[in-house]
Amino acid sequence: MLPKKQDADTQSEIRAYFNRLGLPPPEDEPSCTRALLEQLQLAHVTRIPYENLDILAGRPLPMTWQGQFQKMVANRRGGYCFELNGLFANLLSALGYEVTTYMGRFLRGETTIPMRRHRVIRAVCAEGTFICDVGVGQSAPRYPLELVPGRIQEQFGETYKITREPFFGYVIHDLHRGQWRRFYSFTEEEQLDIDFVMPSFYCEKSPDSIFNKALMLSIKTLDGRKTIDGQLFRTFSGDGVAENRIASATELNALLQEHFNLDPPGLDQAGDFLARSQARA
Repeated sequence: MLPKKQDADTQSEIRAYFNRLGLPPPEDEPSCTRALLEQLQLAHVTRIPYENLDILAGRPLPMTWQGQFQKMVANRRGGYCFELNGLFANLLSALGYEVTTYMGRFLRGETTIPMRRHRVIRAVCAEGTFICDVGVGQSAPRYPLELVPGRIQEQFGETYKITREPFFGYVIHDLHRGQWRRFYSFTEEEQLDIDFVMPSFYCEKSPDSIFNKALMLSIKTLDGRKTIDGQLFRTFSGDGVAENRIASATELNALLQEHFNLDPPGLDQAGDFLARSQARA
């Protein structure tokens, strides 16, 4: 984890991270405020995408700060929840926030109780305690949610609340077509980087995993998100959903650069990704 006491190397990494987020370099000791937390999370979800390219390529995913920084900042890639929220948690800790990471259950769309396979960040500053999450490819908060059960929290045309339940612990809900639905839950056992190795291995390698079948990419916009699901590129906005089928490796790589802020793979690998995604599209 990045040390809270910032030496020259740490400051250099933080400046590189802010540059990846499209933000100006921070002060040497920035104030840990709610406003900065909101600025950072919004920049993160609109600049560093949710993606599974390494899983499809068979490359092990990094569960350490050093590996995540190299992949997503230095090499201009994205990741999924274990990686994205691991990277973000370390940044917040280095900036001076009090940070704890938890394991959560992703509940949206589930009819039975699912395994714990989602990484969650709690960040504390003088203005309150917040749940931060930059690792969800579906619709999700662009700003941190204040950890206050029962409070209705609106942002970017979306509405959320947090409740507590005896089994699930804290439960994040979103308002969908006039009805509250469970989003994800977590309990308050602190998790270390090593605790995410086993669930990530399941997501990477299990034949039952949804993550190793086809292309899955998503990046937020101010009024929606852009996704690649299999061979389909979609843009969600206030005007609805626009959909196009990706016809070639060259087109895929152009989309990755233009819409997902990624350095693309070689054309042969991009073509392999599309071929593996054919059944899903």
